[in-house]
Amino acid sequence: MNLLYCGDANIIDGLVISILSLLKNIDEELHVYVFTMRYENKKKKYEPLRFDNLKVIEEVMKKKNKKNFLKLIDVTDEVNSCPPEANIKTFFTPYCMLRLYADLVSYLPDKILYLDNDVVCLKDPKEFYHMDNSEYEIVGALDYYGSHVYRKNIFKKDYLNSGVLLLNLKLIKETGLLEKCRELCKRQKMMLPDQSALNWFSKEKLIVDRIYNEQKQRSDETVFRHFSTTFRFWPKICTQTIKPWHVDKLHDVLNEHSFDDILEEYKLIMERMKK
Repeated sequence: MNLLYCGDANIIDGLVISILSLLKNIDEELHVYVFTMRYENKKKKYEPLRFDNLKVIEEVMKKKNKKNFLKLIDVTDEVNSCPPEANIKTFFTPYCMLRLYADLVSYLPDKILYLDNDVVCLKDPKEFYHMDNSEYEIVGALDYYGSHVYRKNIFKKDYLNSGVLLLNLKLIKETGLLEKCRELCKRQKMMLPDQSALNWFSKEKLIVDRIYNEQKQRSDETVFRHFSTTFRFWPKICTQTIKPWHVDKLHDVLNEHSFDDILEEYKLIMERMKK
């Protein structure tokens, strides 16, 4: 199974938890690719991921299967070829848009599953990953909130959340989907730049059940739990952001204990990384 993550050094906690959850629930080989880049602006300097940050988790991966691997890919040059200039100062970091450069890395496999670093695997996703996606550029679930507001088709919801996406890079290269998205992010400021661009330009997409990208509340059937920002309406309207590595809030606020064994292993790995 081929997987793609993107981010700077700050994603390490989520990356470790997400990969551990995959190792627990998937028996087949895991080929994990991670995009990072070198970037700084006048206000803030971002630290790219370094492979020495990832050695420990790759060791854990190879203990389960020697054919498992983790490959860190610096896409600084690719981003500089078409930088998302209009969206550099949005709420999200520029690293969120790195997935839009996947078609420029020639050795990535044609089928690859993109995951945000706050996605936890709770069941084997083989039915999702191994579906026939040959006719679709992207496959994903509806955005829990955005699908009520944004849509291209006025008669049905069609706005996907980009946190879990099955990508057909062969077809994407033929249609130029990601190239169009990069050009839009370069010239037009958007609230959710990469997600909005993907939804706007994708013509061949398949919408799957929310169990493959559950953004609200886990059920017994949930395959991927995505800990994205949600809204609370009591006692007042506000946003709530609790990530898998916010262990105390995960337990006390969300009452989420379904992957406590993974969190215990995550703590041990982070201690090894610090040493």
